[in-house]
Amino acid sequence: MWERAVAALLLPVALVGFPDHQKKLNTVRNTGANANTLPASGTSTHRSRCLSDGRSLEKLPVHIGLLVAEEEPSYSDIANLVVWCVAVGISYVSVYDNHGIFRKNNSRLLEEIERRQQKFLGGDGSKHNVEFLSNGTDKHHNVVSCRPTVKVLSPEDGKQSIVQAAQQLCRSVESKERSSKDISVTMLDILLRESKNIPDPELVVKFGSVNSTLGFLPWHIRLTEFISLPSHRNLSYEDLLGALQRYSACQQRLGQ
Repeated sequence: MWERAVAALLLPVALVGFPDHQKKLNTVRNTGANANTLPASGTSTHRSRCLSDGRSLEKLPVHIGLLVAEEEPSYSDIANLVVWCVAVGISYVSVYDNHGIFRKNNSRLLEEIERRQQKFLGGDGSKHNVEFLSNGTDKHHNVVSCRPTVKVLSPEDGKQSIVQAAQQLCRSVESKERSSKDISVTMLDILLRESKNIPDPELVVKFGSVNSTLGFLPWHIRLTEFISLPSHRNLSYEDLLGALQRYSACQQRLGQ
């Protein structure tokens, strides 16, 4: 029974309601773009505008996930999104694709983020910590300003953490540290929380037409708001801001 429960958690979750998000966000993309165009790249006005936009929102996610559900990911476009998220004041950014392409080529993404940082934010800010996950180990690189943490994830990250927590529970029973009666979803949740060093994502922006989470951190998205955009390619700052505005206006009524 325990094995079946864990296996069920590892299945990708189908999502509903994406088409409505796409229509509304497409409207944001196609109307009023000139009114929200950013100032010239690399200027203090540019950085101030981004910070002002972030502060103007009623709520801003502490952790945002960028879920790419498209066959050919664009490093430059994802790097743009990472830098913009940092610029508006988001502390944690997760980049995910279900093929693990970004994970396999994280050095390339890192270089692109550096270039985009120079272009959009200028090079005079101090550089702070960015984390890249590799086989369950955090590797530290100093690249992005505003003290963000960027994690490049693949499907194995969500599965691996659940499997490891389940194995830990089984070993504790085998060594008689716990009784089999102690094994529960609550206990698994406690172990997973202890092993995590970032908060659960409050918002995931999904790019592509597939209505599924595609294995993105299956244990950590129970309270996550999902917003979908047709593609991450050629995405503008206004598109990202529109998604953040939708999230800010969303009211969650848990248990009501």
